[in-house]
Amino acid sequence: MTLRETTASLAAALAAAYPPPEAEAIARLVLQQQLGLSSLTFMMQAGQPVPAEVLAQLPAQQARLLAHEPVQYVLGTAHFEGMELEVSPATLIPRPETEELVRLVLADWQRQPVRGLLDVGTGSGCLVLALARALQPARALGVDISEEALAVARRNGRRYAPEVDFQRVDILTQMPAVAPGTLDVLVSNPPYVRESEKALMRDNVLAWEPATALFVPDADPLLFYRRIGALGRQLLRPGGGLYFEINEAFGQETVVLLQNQGYREVRAVDDMFGKARMVRASA
Repeated sequence: MTLRETTASLAAALAAAYPPPEAEAIARLVLQQQLGLSSLTFMMQAGQPVPAEVLAQLPAQQARLLAHEPVQYVLGTAHFEGMELEVSPATLIPRPETEELVRLVLADWQRQPVRGLLDVGTGSGCLVLALARALQPARALGVDISEEALAVARRNGRRYAPEVDFQRVDILTQMPAVAPGTLDVLVSNPPYVRESEKALMRDNVLAWEPATALFVPDADPLLFYRRIGALGRQLLRPGGGLYFEINEAFGQETVVLLQNQGYREVRAVDDMFGKARMVRASA
């Protein structure tokens, strides 16, 4: 079968579980990844036969996709800020809004030296690795409660930024190994989805992505922001920056929380869709 025929066949099968445009996009992504092709090369080679070893893997991959397993977990990789990161069900899948958080930090810090950088809830390591590559800090640390996630982050770190340290820390009860007043940048994409919002989420998120990295109690949706904000008051140097990805429903509440903790220049920042999805503040 040619690449064009194979893509069409896989997309037709996936249409049983996904809308046709999404099914086609997933099929293209699977075959591009398996064959190591760019989008342009994929189109140029559409009439070429698909190697037998690639065809042999497709039935198992198709079954996993029809069970709503995210394509990034099926392939074992996700693209983020020019990196091809390993991901697994122990880590969240990096998303475009998190890339926007990286760019928000870089807009503030790319032209000045960064001594200390901390990423809380690092998961695959996407945030700390992207920022470490761009900012070249004297020290960069990613912390997470999950040893399984940290194992993935360390493998990504060895490939993209070997100088980054990773540590297991329960941020609600423990302190990262950071000296007070030494951080320039503290960044986090913490759990922020309320339990009551599960009904609005797709099966491929609920069934596969790690609940501990997603959900917070309805009764205390700012739990992690309050704790990380308090830690930032100890760990950030004067003038250091705190950066969060947030639940769009709590933009103003997060701003007020940080203002009450003594942060300056606190503001919510809209994403590309005009939704308040980030907050930045100065210590």
